[in-house]
Amino acid sequence: MKRAGAHGMSDPVADPVLAFRRVSREYRSAGGAVLQALRDATGEVVAGEVVAVTGRSGSGKSTLVHLAAGIDAPSSGEVLLLGRSLSALSDGERTRLRRDQVGLVFQFFHLLPHLSALENVLVPALVASDPPGPAEARARELLERVGLAARSDEAVQKLSGGEMQRVALCRALLRRPGLLLADEPTGNLDEESGRAVLDLLLGLAREERSAVLYVTHSAELAAAADTLWTLHSGVLERRR
Repeated sequence: MKRAGAHGMSDPVADPVLAFRRVSREYRSAGGAVLQALRDATGEVVAGEVVAVTGRSGSGKSTLVHLAAGIDAPSSGEVLLLGRSLSALSDGERTRLRRDQVGLVFQFFHLLPHLSALENVLVPALVASDPPGPAEARARELLERVGLAARSDEAVQKLSGGEMQRVALCRALLRRPGLLLADEPTGNLDEESGRAVLDLLLGLAREERSAVLYVTHSAELAAAADTLWTLHSGVLERRR
């Protein structure tokens, strides 16, 4: 993998962490009509690069994220993660690749309310049976970096929305994923909290050299990315 250039911008000849190769995704409605969520999409993200995805509601943004994570499968074309075609993998292989190489951040946090902030961050390490000592040290380091060290042992239901999203970000970064996917990560937050969370997300991901693909409806938040992808009725347009 070639190194990224200045300001987080990646060398365009580096091997992609994530690649879409003429990807289409169709769904069939209850009435039998075919709905085209994504049409012949091609694009890639390399290590250290940050890509924002914008578009109107229903334009295919969430479909793109689900395909990138291997949660959904394309109707045609190919999605590659670290050079591996997700369609060529078994369900178990896709699950393990996603567990080991993908960090996910959602609009609604998806934290476990009965657990503390620290315990929520540690969930991916527990699932993967990582050694507990190094995992806890890493979790506490991340919580400190997002300003939550003093609240690490509190139940997450006592935290504000912005604080809960910071916990979710730490959880996504715990195992140093090659790819960080964020679907409207600030959509459930006020403007100030949303900007603070996005700044933390991009800053930490760039330090970790993760590739980032995030969905946002905000032109201002999209401007923080290195590259902008825009979806119009499932058609992907790319520009720097």
